[in-house]
Amino acid sequence: MTLAVAGWLMWVLPGPQLGAVLGLGPVDGVVSVHRCYEATDAEGYATGTDCTGWYTPRRAGAEAREIVLDTAADEYRRGTQVEVRTARGRAYELSGTAVFNFGSAAGLLLVPFLTLAAWLFACARSGAVESSDGYFLVSLAGLLAAIVLAAVAGILVGIATAVF
Repeated sequence: MTLAVAGWLMWVLPGPQLGAVLGLGPVDGVVSVHRCYEATDAEGYATGTDCTGWYTPRRAGAEAREIVLDTAADEYRRGTQVEVRTARGRAYELSGTAVFNFGSAAGLLLVPFLTLAAWLFACARSGAVESSDGYFLVSLAGLLAAIVLAAVAGILVGIATAVF
């Protein structure tokens, strides 16, 4: 049950955006950039570069519209054409910042559920309530590992997009 809740939360929260950022599936369309700006979250912290522009879908019958290119890989000039994938009304491309943001969100979401599932499995296997001290420490190490892994992936994607 815990893993089902974790899977559902992954689908509801960062899953579609992470899939779009990682390039899963075909390109949905092209954004013609109008302007780029430094985006902030609700607390005012910088979250990367967002761009607004005109989205032209590749699918026949879909209409063009204005869209936000979330966590863009670069601060594009006006008129630049960027191939994107869409998720939840926003456009995404492969960028180091986006991989870090959504990768760390996915890791921070999954690690506690996986640790809880492992502890519950150990309790069920032994037929008694197991000590959770070791599982708590593994959970903390897993959270740290998720952030480090997301940072390394983000840096590697940033380097790859800069070089290629």
